[in-house]
Amino acid sequence: MSATEKLAPELMQAAQYFFDQIPFNHLVGIQVDSLSLDEVRMHVDMREELVGNHMQGILHGGVIASILDVAGGAMALLGAFQRFPELPVVERMMNLSKLGTIDMRVDYLRPGRGQRFDAKATLLRAGNKVAVVRSELHNDEGYLIAVGTGTYLVG
Repeated sequence: MSATEKLAPELMQAAQYFFDQIPFNHLVGIQVDSLSLDEVRMHVDMREELVGNHMQGILHGGVIASILDVAGGAMALLGAFQRFPELPVVERMMNLSKLGTIDMRVDYLRPGRGQRFDAKATLLRAGNKVAVVRSELHNDEGYLIAVGTGTYLVG
């Protein structure tokens, strides 16, 4: 399968299941828009509970970092998933159950103004133990709000 093809249904289901098992994703309201071997896309809709500056009504920096991290982790998972093509999907997902963030840098570029925030993550490198991912967050007007680079344990 080329990286631009859609994920196999069983991989899509496994990745979505993995995402759905994290209660924090539901608490924040992060939604998966698309998963592919090229990129992961997610979004969060603005809610009063996510405001970080009540005077300006902007998205909390922790929410910004969280969606960048969640999208990055999903991309790292998919990148690492490709390393075990001979194993069944369920076994590959079990091998990646210890996935976690080692380090993440977030650059906040603009205040988080908007009604919807879209995150996109792309894989920079997937090694045997570590994956590095670049993530971006845009608001509903297309402005780049923040970028992140995350390092994830995948093996």
